[in-house]
Parts: sequence; C-alpha cells; structure tokens
Amino acid sequence: MYLEKLSLSDFRSYAHVDLTLEPGVTVLVGSNGIGKTNLMEAIGYLATLSSHRVSSDAPLLRFGTERALIRAKLVRGEQPTVLELEINSSRANRARINRSNPVRARDILGICQTVLFAPEDLALVKGDPSNRRRFLDELLVSLIPRHAATRSDYDRVLKQRNALLKSARAGKFTAGHEATLDVWDQHMARAGAELLHARLELVERLRPHLGSAYAQLTDGSKEAGAIYRSTLQDAVDDDGAASTGALGPAGAAPTAPAEDLRLLSVEELTDRYVRAFAASRRKELERGISLVGPHRDELELVLGMAPAKGYASHGETWSMCLSLRLASYYVMLDDARTGGSAPILILDDVFAELDVQRRRKLAAIVSGAEHVLVTAAVEDDIPAELAGRRVKVIPGGIDEREYR
Repeated sequence: MYLEKLSLSDFRSYAHVDLTLEPGVTVLVGSNGIGKTNLMEAIGYLATLSSHRVSSDAPLLRFGTERALIRAKLVRGEQPTVLELEINSSRANRARINRSNPVRARDILGICQTVLFAPEDLALVKGDPSNRRRFLDELLVSLIPRHAATRSDYDRVLKQRNALLKSARAGKFTAGHEATLDVWDQHMARAGAELLHARLELVERLRPHLGSAYAQLTDGSKEAGAIYRSTLQDAVDDDGAASTGALGPAGAAPTAPAEDLRLLSVEELTDRYVRAFAASRRKELERGISLVGPHRDELELVLGMAPAKGYASHGETWSMCLSLRLASYYVMLDDARTGGSAPILILDDVFAELDVQRRRKLAAIVSGAEHVLVTAAVEDDIPAELAGRRVKVIPGGIDEREYR
C-alpha cells in the first residue's frame, strides 16, 4: 500500500495543504517547527484515530476553527481508496470511504495501515505501562479492526464499574449496589477476557520479531524479549489461591507456579476474571477502583536478563523502541502475505536521535518497504541507503519547486 495524495484542511498549523506522493522513499526536509510532523501525525491519525503527540483531538484543530479535515488517496495494488476524516470539536468525528455517505470514524480502521517511528517512542520503554498497553491495542486494532469495539466496550464497562466502587468508598453503597456490581462484574469479565485473549495472541506474534529486529539494529550481544504480566494471575490462580505468576518468553517457565493464560479460551478467561473480581472485592471497595483487568496489565520489555526500563542505556533504549516498531511492521507484513496490506512506514525526526551506525542499520532495514516517509530538519541526517525523492516543507505548505 502507498499514499498517493494527502490533503489537510484546518489541521494543526495548516489552513490547507496538498501533498502528492509516490511509492518508495520520500524525505520531507524543513526547519524544526515548520510543520513536517503535522503531516505525519495526520497520516498516523487516519490509521489509528489517535495522535502520537497528544491525548485529545482539540489540539489537532487549527486555532479558532471548529473542525479539521483529512483526505487521503491510498493505492493497494491497482485499487485506489479515498478516505475522508472529519475531526469535530463539538460532535462525533465522521468519515467517508470513497465519497460514500458518512460513517462512524472507527469504521475506517484497518484501511490505512501505518507504522510510525517518532522521538515520543522513548515512552514505550521509559514511560508508564499505559504507553505499552496503548502500543499493543493500537496494533491489535490495525490488524483486527473489530477489536476497536472490544476495547471501547471494556472502557465503557470499566468506567461504570469504577463509578459504582467510588460510591461505595463514599459510604453510599447498599445491598442494591452490590447486586448491580455483580452484573458489572459479568460484563467486565467478558469484555476483559476478549481483550486479554487478543493481546496474548498478539504478544506471541510480536515476540520473535522483536528479538530479530533488535539483533538487526545492534551487535547482538543482548537478547530482547517481552513478558506480558496480567493482573489476573496476580489475583487468583487455578485453585483460587493468591499467585504472582507471569507470562514469560516462549518456552520459558513462568516466574512462579501459575496457570498459563495463553492456553485458555475466552470463556475460560471470563470465568477466571469473575473469580478474581470476587477475590479482590474487599480491596476494590476500600480503594474505590477496579484493581484487576487489562487496564492494569503490563508488557515488560527485557534486555538480556534485566528489564529495559531503568537498566537500558540511552542507545539500548532507542534500539528497543525501534525494535518494537519494526516488530509491529513485520507482523503486519505477515498479514500482508495472506491478503492484507503492507503498512506505510513513517520515520518522523528519528535519524537525528541516532548514532551513525544505528542510522545506517535502520535505513537498510526499511529501504525496501513499499512506501517510506521520512522527515528531517537537516538532509545530511538521512543515510545514503534511503535514496529517494526529497520534498521541501515551508511555513504553511510545500514548495512545489523543490520536488525532485
């Protein structure tokens, strides 16, 4: 898949801009703060319905406007698809596919697939667990769009259940509330089981690619891995007793005796959650929050025998972040070989953060992709391995004379 044309209206710093592209490598060059990242952010938003820079939509609208519009023409094989996404300040976002009637924004998920590398990716290693959960869930939805509803359902039930637990903490909890909590437990158990089951399958697909990507980017002296740690195992094991087990690397034993959640069906995971909620109820009522569920799980990244967070050097941290993105790219390529689409690769101001060796290795890895978009403040930061078209970004738009 490649992006043939991108048009933005009232998005970030742009009143209006058109960018025409072609397969292969395109490097957008311009001074810092000129708007290069805004273009990449728009493409990423079209793919995930979220920004890699901000947590809400409001900053995406040009100051003083009520809506922003992203239009993109994507080409897969010989088949073009036109997507339009309207981001609104006071109502739900809407989308169109091939100029059809408006649909829900999430109905376009999975059509435009991207893997975006950015300086903000350092948070995948150095940040709190929510960054890693978001990474998993965005990749999951890109691969299997129906899981957007799974995640939405879980978030809705979690909000309702937390509101009930907070009322208990405030002293307003009655026997009627307890019956209602039982009902929410059932709903949250089912939604949580579906999300956990999908995440576990995804981590199994990611893990070998993560290891190979890290080896490609480094001298191979350390092995990169990922461990999914579920609060479900912390809450209750198969006999109903407390457990501190974790899901270790493929072929490795858990860190303590515990049931391997990877072997369970959604129905079995639902049952485990119902029992875990019952075992945790007293603590949850005391604290007024839900303590068990995918919203508190962790994807622990490991280098050698130590957690990457807190132990990795700056260079190792960058290599791990890049390896996570490359692993997601390889997973998408696996899907592309069975009928999916190869994703668009976006490298936003990444090369300025890397030493010469890592620049060359990353460039060599991604240079063969169908469509690669790179931004840089200084053209000399771009390795020779990424030979391709150069585009000059200027305040408010593109300098057509600089296309080459």
